[in-house]
Amino acid sequence: MGLPIIPEQDDAFDRISALIEQSQEIAICAHTSPDGDAIGSQLGLAMIINAKWPQKHVVNLLADEDPVPRIYSFLPGSQTLIAGSAYEGTPDLFISVDLSVDHRLNMAERVLARSGRHAIFDHHPCDGDPGDASIIRPSAAACGVIITEYARHLGVRLTADMAQCLFCAIATDTGRFQYQNADPESFTIASILVDAGASPSEVSLNVYQSFSLAYLHLESVVLGRIATFAGGKIAYSYATFADLERTGASLDECDGLIDVVRSVYGSEVALFLKEIPGGKVRGNLRSKNSIDVSRVAVQFGGGGHKAAAGFTVEGDLDEVFASVLPKLQELYGVVASDLDNTGSIS
Repeated sequence: MGLPIIPEQDDAFDRISALIEQSQEIAICAHTSPDGDAIGSQLGLAMIINAKWPQKHVVNLLADEDPVPRIYSFLPGSQTLIAGSAYEGTPDLFISVDLSVDHRLNMAERVLARSGRHAIFDHHPCDGDPGDASIIRPSAAACGVIITEYARHLGVRLTADMAQCLFCAIATDTGRFQYQNADPESFTIASILVDAGASPSEVSLNVYQSFSLAYLHLESVVLGRIATFAGGKIAYSYATFADLERTGASLDECDGLIDVVRSVYGSEVALFLKEIPGGKVRGNLRSKNSIDVSRVAVQFGGGGHKAAAGFTVEGDLDEVFASVLPKLQELYGVVASDLDNTGSIS
């Protein structure tokens, strides 16, 4: 199955491969609060490196001290992930996956600081340090697309385990191939992965059809709180830490709640906020059209791409909402004085 040749990508792959060949100890880490693309791409890349260079020692790190989110624990190799704060090695090479902004490595940033060299695989826009070698291609639907193409570039035969991790990466970052980024390349790569042994039904069962009763109770609370602004173009809801404690839902189950908010008819942008331990609030943003929500996320120290972005800030829900909503309204050229107290344009 053919894919267009991207000379710049092949050149970047060669530069990264040269760094791997020069290294013995290699650490791989994705961003804080990892999603399916982060976990799947990271695990897939580690397997690819082990297949091509079996003499290398590869360690898989987590940016946070939290365990792998339950819905991704089915992925082959997930048990190999360890907290970056617990790793005491000094890698010859540190590989960032699904991020190109160092501070989003959270606790693992200190590992990067003591590493010999730095490589990056990412599909988010990057204005920062590109490391010693990098492939940063925002046109790719998911980092999993890039990692799969790296395997093919190396001539590595995709195993069923690699394929499962990389298919999960692409399926989750395209919203089950429903988001605007679900392009021909992503479908072609997905087909290659299924042919190599990936199971779409297993991914769907674990990620989208295995919610705990506690989560479903939390979802009902979030549904009941949805409000709209800017004439219905902005949909918003939230979850407090007390909601999680009362329902028994875990933080890692909350990632899908942004899609509940996004589903409001007529809305174009969705915002979901949740309180997390340490007096912080985590925000998720989604766009259904050409509106670039990453512009807002970046203003709050986060990142992402046009249709999906996120951030984590200190403060309480009311403070964060009061700061974020005007930024979203600005995307439409709407100011607070244009709105009545129901959030509709007067």
